[in-house]
Amino acid sequence: MPTLPRGDVVQTVAHVPLPRKTDHKGKFVTLSPVSPEADAEELFEGSHGSDLCEQIWTYMGYGPFDNAKAMRAWLEDGVGSNDPLFFTVHHRESGRRVGMVSFLNIASDMRRIELGHIWYSPDSQKSNVNTEAVYLMLCEAFDTLKYRRVEWKCDSLNERSRLAALRLGFRFEGVFRQHMIIKGRNRDTAWYALMDSEWPEVKKNMRKWLYQNPDGRMSLTELNRKQTSTG
Repeated sequence: MPTLPRGDVVQTVAHVPLPRKTDHKGKFVTLSPVSPEADAEELFEGSHGSDLCEQIWTYMGYGPFDNAKAMRAWLEDGVGSNDPLFFTVHHRESGRRVGMVSFLNIASDMRRIELGHIWYSPDSQKSNVNTEAVYLMLCEAFDTLKYRRVEWKCDSLNERSRLAALRLGFRFEGVFRQHMIIKGRNRDTAWYALMDSEWPEVKKNMRKWLYQNPDGRMSLTELNRKQTSTG
């Protein structure tokens, strides 16, 4: 009887830990475990009060919030969670809290993890904040924890998130149709992923853009285009 094809042998790793609930410090941002009492007021101020701010919540399963107290209650619900594991993004130069990120859908036995619940105040978008925040998370996932696969998922209509995924080196894998119902509306989910074998090149590109780009003219999308191409 002919032998059926099988996947490549995966090297055994003795212990694959969960993401650490600790500070992750970069040059521009620090990711810190969420502290509802300390974080709620500033996070609320940065994400409410204008139509532009409240667009942040369009594709989220929660928000916007009526007031800082309501946001704090939501933060308190999530602070004890390890999946999702939430972090507040602190902008080091201004000293302000400018957004949130998380690790979620953590399958440590499969060495697979997702980045999500990512949002920033409008004045921090299109800056180095998101790039370094994701860079620090990818360093944790690949370099420290030795995961094999990091995922990025978003509403297929969320063009900003889809472009961000490609810019950051994630490759498009397809759309799950009628995947979820969010705030009473259909969500088709676009899936992106980055593999451990692809990370060294993406890491080099991210470091080049973040730390060797004094005039800001370099394009991370272009640096990662070969990686993200499906052709």
